[in-house]
Amino acid sequence: MTLRKLNRPFTFNNDFDGFFNDFFPASKMLEDRRKVQLNMPAVNIKENENSYDISLAVPGMKKEAFNIEIDEGIMTISASEKSETEDKSKDYTRREFNYSSFERRFTLPENLAEEDIKASYEDGVLRIELPKLKIEEQKEKKKQISIS
Repeated sequence: MTLRKLNRPFTFNNDFDGFFNDFFPASKMLEDRRKVQLNMPAVNIKENENSYDISLAVPGMKKEAFNIEIDEGIMTISASEKSETEDKSKDYTRREFNYSSFERRFTLPENLAEEDIKASYEDGVLRIELPKLKIEEQKEKKKQISIS
């Protein structure tokens, strides 16, 4: 067995984190969770009088990559994109692959007009408008149940 000298300077953060992670594996799981969250797009949710507005920062993606579904009161926003480039020259070949995807889920309130939801993508921002039901329509959803 050969011992090799490590050629990196001592840094308190790296060495302390490594020592801490060896004794407390749960901290490693939290670190992994933070790495996954870094791949999630930033989301802003704003409530207006007539709607909820959701904005996701997803620059560099194409509109066709997005998928928005609503199933049993849960809205799922996902995107998946794959790109490959190849540059062949007389002396070399260069290939680059890029894969990016995400999925976010939101529990929707009951006072939404689901058939009127609109989405748009412009300048790297996906905007979704979730219109609220009018007060008259909300009252119609209430149902009196008789006791037998």
